[in-house]
Amino acid sequence: MSDTFEHTRGRLEAYFDGTANEAWKRLMSDAPVSRIRATVRAGRDRMRAELLSLLPADLSGARVLDAGCGAGQLSIELAARGAEVVGADISPKLLELAASRTPEALRARIAYRAGDMLDPSHGDFHYVVAMDSLIHYRAADIAHGLAALAQRTRTAIVFTVAPRTPALSIMHLAGKLFPRSDRSPSIEPVTEAALCRALAREAGMDDWALMPPRARVSSGFYISQAMELRHA
Repeated sequence: MSDTFEHTRGRLEAYFDGTANEAWKRLMSDAPVSRIRATVRAGRDRMRAELLSLLPADLSGARVLDAGCGAGQLSIELAARGAEVVGADISPKLLELAASRTPEALRARIAYRAGDMLDPSHGDFHYVVAMDSLIHYRAADIAHGLAALAQRTRTAIVFTVAPRTPALSIMHLAGKLFPRSDRSPSIEPVTEAALCRALAREAGMDDWALMPPRARVSSGFYISQAMELRHA
């Protein structure tokens, strides 16, 4: 991966497994949170439902990678649909929370793994889900990551990006006024056109198509665009 990808991943690891770990544990639970984080929680809940709607209701027999699984909400719902899930995340502390929250009946279907979500040792998959785990990267790095995942994916990759909109630019400028504890590492808004161009430069993507943008979720300080990359 590029130097910018490696640098960003390092900052994210320090953030999610260090300074903001307790804040994210609260965000991913039912605990009371600030109004800012409440909008993020509501937005994430809606986006998780949107991404799940792009996958079969019955995933029995399918192997699915939850890339950047965090506290495991998506992994648990994928397993409930019958999938064999690998939940990969750079934060071992969030994975501990995910494991503790996983219902006993589903634990055999989920393997939580700390480390790089792009690690080839995770194996091959029918589907990959990457919810808000690519939004901190530039279009070229997102495309490179998607191409790496596509080499080991049979059917589709559903993921999110931060859309380049005037509202998002204004919100992130305004976000600098809030306490640092309420701010995550900066995101990288991208356009569909920029992502298409970046994917076109990646080798081995001739059999993959970026589908028209799916649902966009806007909830206060949370704005995220659902996307789908599908094997022809």
